Amino acid sequence: MIDFELERKKLVFHLKDIGAIESKNLEQAFLNVKREEFFDKAMKSNAYLDEAFPIGSSQTISQPYTIAVMLEMLKAQKGMKVLDVGAGSGYTACLLSELVGEKGKVIAVELLKELFDKLKENPEIKKRKNISFIQADATKKVFGEFDRVLVSAACPFLPKNLFDSLKEKGIAVAPIGDQFSQTIQSIAKINNKPLKKDFLGGFFVFVPLKGSFEQ
Repeated sequence: MIDFELERKKLVFHLKDIGAIESKNLEQAFLNVKREEFFDKAMKSNAYLDEAFPIGSSQTISQPYTIAVMLEMLKAQKGMKVLDVGAGSGYTACLLSELVGEKGKVIAVELLKELFDKLKENPEIKKRKNISFIQADATKKVFGEFDRVLVSAACPFLPKNLFDSLKEKGIAVAPIGDQFSQTIQSIAKINNKPLKKDFLGGFFVFVPLKGSFEQ
């Protein structure tokens, strides 16, 4: 029988050792969220491998290393309001809920109905009261004003409506590039203009963000 708590601690140690997790808050978030709950029963033994895995509908749960890099770049803090685009399995939304705390709020958007329907039954999601899920095309509307925006799918550029959703001095993090290769980019909103910074540690491959794009 797998000791998932031990495996979770081993994964966190690995992510700290390679420099993906730097902050205590993110370390604690990874320890508090049970990644095995986002896997089908037959796949649970893979939950703490540092790899991406399919979750159905041609979508994946991202590699823990990649998630950690993005969340360190996002710098979500207690009390913040965060938009999570491409919620997928809901795992990243739960990590964000830990980072923003009880006084914070996570709005998670998922386009695909088959994935959205699964979210409501996940025990890790149900116990967190600061997450709300919306089924929608995140490239087409503004969902409010946010301190942070996280995009977990590849896009050629940050869609205009998502940049418009940022508060002044807010930060968006997204994989930017073509369908074959992306760099993770942080986009800060300074005087209503984007200030961009690329992650210099390599390139990534995400599933594409579905929707229509306006720059």
